[in-house]
Amino acid sequence: MEISDFKSGKYQQQYEYKSFSPSKINHAWAVSDGEIQRLLSDADRVLGELNAFSQLVPDVDFFIRMHITKEATQSSRIEGTRTNMEEALLDESDIEPEKRDDWEEVQNYVKAINHAIEQLETLPLSNRLLRNTHKILMQGVRGEIKQPGEYRDSQNWIGVSLKNAVFIPPHQEEVAELMSDLEKFIHNDELQVPHLIKIAIAHYQFETIHPFLDGNGRLGRLMIALYLASFGLLHKPALYLSDYFERNKTEYVDRLMAVRENNHLQQWLVFFLYGVKETAENSIQVFKDIIALKEKIEREVLPHFSTRRQANAQTLMQHLYQNPVVNIKMVAELLGINTNTASMLVNDFVKRGVLENLSGKQRNRIFWFKDYITIFNQNMNST
Repeated sequence: MEISDFKSGKYQQQYEYKSFSPSKINHAWAVSDGEIQRLLSDADRVLGELNAFSQLVPDVDFFIRMHITKEATQSSRIEGTRTNMEEALLDESDIEPEKRDDWEEVQNYVKAINHAIEQLETLPLSNRLLRNTHKILMQGVRGEIKQPGEYRDSQNWIGVSLKNAVFIPPHQEEVAELMSDLEKFIHNDELQVPHLIKIAIAHYQFETIHPFLDGNGRLGRLMIALYLASFGLLHKPALYLSDYFERNKTEYVDRLMAVRENNHLQQWLVFFLYGVKETAENSIQVFKDIIALKEKIEREVLPHFSTRRQANAQTLMQHLYQNPVVNIKMVAELLGINTNTASMLVNDFVKRGVLENLSGKQRNRIFWFKDYITIFNQNMNST
């Protein structure tokens, strides 16, 4: 089927409301639209560059951890949480009580991503993997009563109420069959559909099915990263689109709705592919900025430490790339030194501009590696 001939589905009358029954997607697709082909080529090229970069950067897993924290923060933000990246890196005991629910949702997202990426080594990207991931996503948070890890057995909707919904997904009895079709589409090698087109269609379909009572948005966005990793498009999971979707939230929602309401799949694909290209370019820049910062610190900061303190300074520096928020007690435990020695080392890192007092307090101080976190943060609030 030519993309331009796509018919998204139809509304089905239920008791007192109409739910949307989407067309199945596991069939042949043809893309002859020039703009989509050009964007696809650009996105593929930049993705290839990002892949090469992620294999060149030393200790890349440290930085992937930061990408994951950023993704968790941004994807949860689309759902209304207000945890920022610095807070996401703190311990629960350092979070103000009124912010703990939001913080916990972000932590669950981090756990869910890590667990899903680990599971990809033994499980394909499948409904089973998605349900396992959903279970972790919903653990112990506001969605806990919403059947973690299980497809919904009642009608859900997007909007204030069923009566005044912006969108009503398919009836619960359709969910299992539609999700089965989605899984078959993802793994159907005979279709000859380019990977980025495939995941764009799959993401749209997942969000339209809305198979769970809660957490669909977060899981649908995570599915994009899992697809890229699962099919080897990226050697390391270094590309997450939630930041792009969050910055273009109105257009993101409108584009998905325009497919359902008016069959505008081409415009959704353009929006999605542009997002992949822009996000991959940003991710490459992040890696470049990290390498430049690392070299600057090795050139201008670490040589100032005496030979006796050099090993501790190097170890702390290495730790900060993985955990850029620390306190004196953590540093003492990390290095096996007493609190006073740890305090002196941290103070030297503050003097050299590597660490900054995040809490602003003089007691129970929390320090952050500001320049490093800023590299990941710099695009988060821009438009």
